[in-house]
Amino acid sequence: MALLTIGFLAVSFQQDKALKESIARGKEAYALYCQNCHMENGKGQEGMFPPLVKTDFMQKPVEAFINVILKGQQGTITVNGVQYNNVMPAQDYLTNEQIADIINYTRNSWGNKLKGMVTPDKVNGLRN
Repeated sequence: MALLTIGFLAVSFQQDKALKESIARGKEAYALYCQNCHMENGKGQEGMFPPLVKTDFMQKPVEAFINVILKGQQGTITVNGVQYNNVMPAQDYLTNEQIADIINYTRNSWGNKLKGMVTPDKVNGLRN
């Protein structure tokens, strides 16, 4: 039983470390590729670019978020009761790791605390 507990703690520590490293990389990638529209603080620009801070959109399955980054977004969407009708171009030139890192960063910043870690393999599975 003690070995099982030690093994669980070791795996948990490795996952926490991997998530922290992904979040740090994601912060840098977000600053390069996302911040111009969604702002440094993740609050977006009302009526133009939706916020990423504590939004109902962030509560959707992570696959929806991955698909928006990979394929872009067109047409009217509603985020926290506010309508947005702007174009977000596909960001499919980003690597699977960059997309996973950006998502891990946004899901764990500005008061967002969403469980689970997005992996590059998860992104790759939705790429095509």
